[in-house]
Amino acid sequence: MAYNQQMMQQSSQSSQSSGRLVVPQASTALDQMKYEVAQELGIQIPQDGYMGYMATRDAGAIGGHITRRLIQIAEQQLSGQFNR
Repeated sequence: MAYNQQMMQQSSQSSQSSGRLVVPQASTALDQMKYEVAQELGIQIPQDGYMGYMATRDAGAIGGHITRRLIQIAEQQLSGQFNR
């Protein structure tokens, strides 16, 4: 039960801190993942890094695939943690 309470607390905190990374050191890895996913989907990311002119559909596809990948990583880590 304590685990669920902790998750709920973190969830409410994350909604208040939208846009900020919980682990700032993950910024580089997330940026790299963004470029990898875009390449896998055949989406060209602007050379200057400005995403403002990117189609919403493309940005959403990249974000959706990143989310799926992060969930997969978390599930793998949790299954290893609890299967010991």
